[in-house]
Amino acid sequence: MTGPRRLPAGFRVGHWTDSDARTGCTVVLAPPGTRGSVDVRGGGTGTREIETLSPLANSEGPNAVLLTGGSAFGLAAADGVVRWLEERGAGRPTLGGVVPIVPTAVVFDLVEGSAARRPGPDEGYAACEAAGDAISMRGPVGAGAGTAVGKLLGRAHATRGGVGNAARTLADGTVVAAIAVANAFGDVIGDEGELLGAPRGEDGELVRTSRLLPGMTGLPEFRDISQRTAGNTTLVCVCTDASVDKRTCAIVARMASAGIARAVDPAFTPLDGDVVFCLASGADPPAPPGLAASWSVTVLGSAAATVTAEAIRDAVRQSS
Repeated sequence: MTGPRRLPAGFRVGHWTDSDARTGCTVVLAPPGTRGSVDVRGGGTGTREIETLSPLANSEGPNAVLLTGGSAFGLAAADGVVRWLEERGAGRPTLGGVVPIVPTAVVFDLVEGSAARRPGPDEGYAACEAAGDAISMRGPVGAGAGTAVGKLLGRAHATRGGVGNAARTLADGTVVAAIAVANAFGDVIGDEGELLGAPRGEDGELVRTSRLLPGMTGLPEFRDISQRTAGNTTLVCVCTDASVDKRTCAIVARMASAGIARAVDPAFTPLDGDVVFCLASGADPPAPPGLAASWSVTVLGSAAATVTAEAIRDAVRQSS
């Protein structure tokens, strides 16, 4: 878990971690006026309030995004984030006061540590209290505390996952960063095709899931239910200071999902709950539709895919 990593100005990230129970949560606090959207690719998601990020929804964007352990139980941690934001007057204005918008996505970590201990409102609040403008801790912290990748042969033979981060600055000064939680069924692949995280065979060597799968005639059999291959997810939150609208955030989130496919093999399976958020905080008016705008979005989305792949790889490297 090395040095702080940069975020676009105004964004803050905080973790709450229970190292003994191997669970936690990670919150991304967005600057006022942030737009956001989401791309859902996995077949087994656990989420809350992501409908507010649809390009057709009337809410422009969230006040925070929460990535949390605890499976469906962990969704309760969002209540603490909502409370923290409300105390500071952050939220969607209504006649009854501000209503914070906190889209949330979970990973399954109940078979790690203690299944009875999972993030709740107090833990979500604590993650907000710990938030800073740089990501000072990566690896098995926050929502990545109990994660693993390469789980074809069960968690006992898997590689530890975690939280990772990567960022790029474009030629025009725009910053694009990604925070990733790696808990995939598939392997995590380096940028040269090497295995970073995968099942370990009997000799302890990493083996490729894509090579093992074609030779299997059915589900692997495990004596312990906790070792089964279900309960997988890659979660990503892309943050940028680009000046783009909500629809464009949806396009960038979709393009960023390509980064999961670059770094995880296989990706987007029915056993995974892959979700990518995109948050944009730029204050200038978005560019009008046209070729120039399409070009800018292409550059932005390409960078988002790159940092997504790098953040997933970073999550495994920081946990090894």
